[in-house]
Amino acid sequence: MADARSPRDGKFLEVVGHYQPTAKPHAVTIKKDRIAYWIQTGAQPTATVNSLIRTTGLLYELRLKSMGRSEAEISVEMEKWQERQIARRQKGLLVKSRRRNAKKEAEAKAAAGGEA
Repeated sequence: MADARSPRDGKFLEVVGHYQPTAKPHAVTIKKDRIAYWIQTGAQPTATVNSLIRTTGLLYELRLKSMGRSEAEISVEMEKWQERQIARRQKGLLVKSRRRNAKKEAEAKAAAGGEA
């Protein structure tokens, strides 16, 4: 966490996680309790940080807690959320694979048409 009013290379209030974009798949490690604390005290994450936090399910979990759900209900909902995320990722990979195959086929047809 950094204060938005501080300079770009200014000091941080607290390091609450790391993002490794070069890992396959990318890795996000966060301290959920500290992020929850900062959000509950009014910290506003940037759009990028918000999207990274959202990939971990923390924002959904905090929303369930604010709705007054019990811990058992939250754990069931989080399991369902994780299943939906896995299905969503698999669907995205399938679409990506189909596009890649269609592109290869189109290139093969163009190459075969160019040779004739």
